[in-house]
Amino acid sequence: MPPTHASLCGIVLAAGAGTRHGSPKALVVPWLADATRLLLDGGCDRVVVVLGAAAQEARGLVPDDERVTAVVADRWADGLGESLRTGLAHATGDAAVVTLVDLPGTPTSVIERLLARTGDLRQAVYGGRPGHPVYIAAGHWAPLAETLHGDRGARAYLLQHGVVEVECGDVHDGLDEDVSRT
Repeated sequence: MPPTHASLCGIVLAAGAGTRHGSPKALVVPWLADATRLLLDGGCDRVVVVLGAAAQEARGLVPDDERVTAVVADRWADGLGESLRTGLAHATGDAAVVTLVDLPGTPTSVIERLLARTGDLRQAVYGGRPGHPVYIAAGHWAPLAETLHGDRGARAYLLQHGVVEVECGDVHDGLDEDVSRT
């Protein structure tokens, strides 16, 4: 069981059009539910699901749970940075744990490892390759948001501010699902 010393807000980034996948990944059943459950089971008090492409249709796939809030990134088409900025703007608590909708099968042990370490910024890595989830203490939300533009995520900010990399390659591959398997 993860430590409960901090109030955690989960963020699921699910706004993209999924062009390499062939359709918005938020519409793949049961990915939204699985990502939300991962964060709740991992110790998050609430979860913000960031939607964009096909938001109206995807909203119906967001779990009906009072701890879960769906928001729409108005500029989702600009890229991942805009989606993360929207998620951080709706986050509450002491820290956020951010994951992507297209990481099915991620075990809660990955979040448990992130929470067991110390540091304001922590990132799961898989065989040394950076991935998700990412732990971001609340004090970093506003300065990080200022650096987010277009399709650029948080990696540069994380590196500049001493991210603690947490190896998780022994429990999951950390690979996202970019290609439709249908």
